[in-house]
Amino acid sequence: MSRLFSTPDFESAFTYEGHDLGATWSKDRTDFRVWAPTAEAVWLRLYHSGTPGTDDLLDQREMKPDVNGTWVTCFNGNLNGLYYTYAVNHAGNWVEACDPYARSTGVNGKRAMILDLQSTNPEGWDTDTDPNAGIAFTDAIIYELHVRDLSIDRSSGIRNKGKYLGLTETGTKTASGIPTGLDHIKDLGITHLHLLPVYDFGSVDESHLERPQFNWGYDPVNFNAPEGSYSSDPYNGAVRVREMKQMVKSLHDNGISVVMDVVYNHVYDEKTFCFNQIVPYYFSRTKNGKFSNGSACGNDTASERSMVRRYIVDSVCYWADEYHIDGFRFDLVGLIDVDTINEIVARVHEKHPNVIFYGEGWNLPTDLTKPCKLAVQSNAYLTPGFAYFNDTLRDALRGSVFFSDALGFVTGATGIAHKLESCFRGMPEWCPTPAQTINYVSCHDNNTLLDRISLATPGRTFEDRVRMNKLAAVFYLTAQGVPFMQAGEEMLRSKPGPNGSFVENSFKSPDKVNSIKWNNLKDPVYQSTFEYYKGLIRFRKAHPALRMTSDYEILSHMVPIHCDQAHVGAFRIREEISETETNDLFLVFSASDKTEHLALPEGKWEIHVGDEKAGTESLGVVEGMLTIPPICGMVLVKQK
Repeated sequence: MSRLFSTPDFESAFTYEGHDLGATWSKDRTDFRVWAPTAEAVWLRLYHSGTPGTDDLLDQREMKPDVNGTWVTCFNGNLNGLYYTYAVNHAGNWVEACDPYARSTGVNGKRAMILDLQSTNPEGWDTDTDPNAGIAFTDAIIYELHVRDLSIDRSSGIRNKGKYLGLTETGTKTASGIPTGLDHIKDLGITHLHLLPVYDFGSVDESHLERPQFNWGYDPVNFNAPEGSYSSDPYNGAVRVREMKQMVKSLHDNGISVVMDVVYNHVYDEKTFCFNQIVPYYFSRTKNGKFSNGSACGNDTASERSMVRRYIVDSVCYWADEYHIDGFRFDLVGLIDVDTINEIVARVHEKHPNVIFYGEGWNLPTDLTKPCKLAVQSNAYLTPGFAYFNDTLRDALRGSVFFSDALGFVTGATGIAHKLESCFRGMPEWCPTPAQTINYVSCHDNNTLLDRISLATPGRTFEDRVRMNKLAAVFYLTAQGVPFMQAGEEMLRSKPGPNGSFVENSFKSPDKVNSIKWNNLKDPVYQSTFEYYKGLIRFRKAHPALRMTSDYEILSHMVPIHCDQAHVGAFRIREEISETETNDLFLVFSASDKTEHLALPEGKWEIHVGDEKAGTESLGVVEGMLTIPPICGMVLVKQK
């Protein structure tokens, strides 16, 4: 069957084009439709609760075969708040599964919920909009956060620790009065908050939240339902929906757009995943009876099949429509085909033209079920509305991700000037346009920026490492493209392990490793680093020359400056403010341990970014020769 699924004959006969898969609720009746073309019989089972194993079956009804391999039935009356499953017969073997199109579920995602979605809307939801609608993609500044990390530390001062509602609280402070949580993020000045997975994932047991549990959540169980462990009541499927919407609304009200981390490339358990239970082996790629494993998670999604593609497109559109999500980050998108990605972008942009898309375009081995091209970096030209993480820049600045002691530019490496120049211009060799490069030096994967710097610089002082951290930030926050940072990077986040080590892969490490330590901001070094990042973000927002949208603009306005010192690089950018007015920017990046000197173009130049401070106000005026402190990024604006 797995060979048959991708044939033209099968797809012609069994591709369903309607928009009513799942449970369609109204107060008078609920209609059900499930796609199960290989089933011999399908029954719908209706339950009082969403708790698996509970003996509370209310009714069950045989479904009737309908068009294109779908099965249908309906129940009269108002079923809002009840739960259901599908019982499917394959060659005499019965299996009970959740609905792949479930809008919410009971505890641990085993039973789907019938839900009046409008009843879950917070006040003002009808007028809720993306607060950054209308800005270019290169105007975005993205901040990546795990819901639990933000609030779980005792120092956060947040009541709803580890919950969606923790991101709705304002006025939260440490015991010493330092703002935390949402107020901190808002003060930093980012435009988009990227949330690690908030769909229903499998690695946290929602029925035992009294004990500490942690996981990043890259293990999907139900793609269209919010994760229950972040809600105040995982047993009631309406609560997780309502509270996630409250979180989105609160972020919007505070000027922050919301990006959702989505993981369509694999599932938590390929054998028990509901789609594969209902249509065995259809959702996943197989070869010789074995699941393809380019994801290193046990299975790869067969996005090239028509009803898998349909499911993924429907899912993304649903999150954008129902939850007002403003962007999507795709995990291991290099396993998804370009046609699926382009259809997602086109469909979502029909209603939501401001939604942004980006992902990990790594080239991974996978067993395709039919010929197609995949959404990897080298195929960026085939997905013009989709951006990719720039690991070229990451490794050039901080060192190879595969060798923790390898040097990058900020830690003293030389011989990479060409890579740095192309990345600063937003034009690495694989990238057709600056709107397709996500510039970063830290994310949830691998070591934090400070930890990675520490590993590569044994014997260096903490002060030197902080300067290296700041230098990396100046580079990627002034580079062409879209800047992206891990939550806490702006306050020197670290993930310490035993015996002076650092935790590189903290996907299931305890809170003491992963939580944001808000009390660190009492230390003047941590606080000044936070202020430095704030100033860099203010400066970027104030200067369109740092946010150009085409390679033509960049090549016309940016010139690299020759530097004799191998540890120093510089650029000059002409910024057009109007038809008659321009700015001149001069940017210098020095990883040298010594004070360096560089001749400036003629005129007087105001320093806006130096070794200790950054922002939109002048820190002093210089002309002729610029003195560059050790390990420092500097940005100057020419006086008119």
